[in-house]
Amino acid sequence: MLIRRATLLDGTVHDIRVGETIEQVAAELAGRPGERVLDAAFGTVIPGLHDHHLHVYSAAAEQDSIRVGPAEVRDEAGLARALGTAAVGPDGWIRAVAYHNAVAGPLDRRLLDRLSPDVPVRVQHRSGVVWTLNSAGLVALGLADHPDGILRSADHTWSDAVQRRPAAVAQFSARLAGYGVTGITDATPDLQSEDRPVGLRQRVHYLAPGKRILHDDGLDLDGLSAWIAQRHRAGSPVAVHCVTAAQLVVTVAALRAVGTHPGDRIEHAAMVPADVIGDLVALGVTVVTQPNFVAERGDEYRTDVPPAEQDQLWRVASLLEAGVPVALSTDAPFGAADPWAAMRAAVHRRSPRGVVLGPAEQISGDRALQLFFGSATAPARPRRVAAGELGDLCLLAASPQRVLEALDADLVAATIVGGTVVFER
Repeated sequence: MLIRRATLLDGTVHDIRVGETIEQVAAELAGRPGERVLDAAFGTVIPGLHDHHLHVYSAAAEQDSIRVGPAEVRDEAGLARALGTAAVGPDGWIRAVAYHNAVAGPLDRRLLDRLSPDVPVRVQHRSGVVWTLNSAGLVALGLADHPDGILRSADHTWSDAVQRRPAAVAQFSARLAGYGVTGITDATPDLQSEDRPVGLRQRVHYLAPGKRILHDDGLDLDGLSAWIAQRHRAGSPVAVHCVTAAQLVVTVAALRAVGTHPGDRIEHAAMVPADVIGDLVALGVTVVTQPNFVAERGDEYRTDVPPAEQDQLWRVASLLEAGVPVALSTDAPFGAADPWAAMRAAVHRRSPRGVVLGPAEQISGDRALQLFFGSATAPARPRRVAAGELGDLCLLAASPQRVLEALDADLVAATIVGGTVVFER
């Protein structure tokens, strides 16, 4: 297809011929017989966005779940109302997500029994690591004698017994296309190749089986080192989930002990002590992080994280300035799926109540946008609108200046993957 009158981020205007790759970029290109022509009308054309860390099935399933996080529910009475009015899914369960202890304290089966005793209920903590089930739910899974109803998400002894809801993958993919997302990296750690989602409009890259989630109560330096070494011997990179400083320190120690692969990644890096930044530089490992959590959870961080450690949260600017390769993502559904909101969070770092958290980590709008331009295998290398690059583009109905000022998904006019329009407003 041919895109006419496209303004690039540098302000220059070009015609762009695009197929599976970008074929030509020139001041003016002659049309070909039968070729589709899209008039950009001097709107901005950028590389399609790549969300470098999300979870397709979970994000699709969230669309028919109820949210019970602090943004939606304020106390135990509110949680009771939310569960009491929730629709029971076709599998016979009420499925709730995004819970945090700030709502009604630690959840267990007894609290859920008091709030919703009659229908099987499962509530996912916003970290995604655990679910809490009420007694009706435990009985349905043959776990009537379970002491507290708190179950790890990664434990297949119970999760495989839950009937999987038909995940609205196509609906979620259409939503992403409306944000200008042309590529995604699915970070679900235990996703088998035969279970991979289908019907997506985006190019999809999978981290499994090279993704590893760490837990502070089971950190094992030797075991992690052996796993990394095994992956590297097979010629494959690793992606290690690090949301606490302890997890990051152990991962850095393991990588220093066994060496690195050019594609190795640290997922999240939610807490980065200042003295670890130099180690990340030396290792050359890419950090894939989500500053959107500052905007979504910043007020809880101000309560839960000691003031002296809050500057460690969701670093971006300090990592870039030190020379650490960085890419951004949303971690949907644990974070909001809109990458433009994540960009705004990286720029402004305002909590829901408007408090700026970590002002030294703020970056420019242009830099935030560029951190979504990477490819699946080179997350920290921004793609360009240039011949030879992937034919994945996003047309925005505004000038470059307006795009960088607003960073707003409503400006997305068309999304193109491999020369095919997959979204048009």
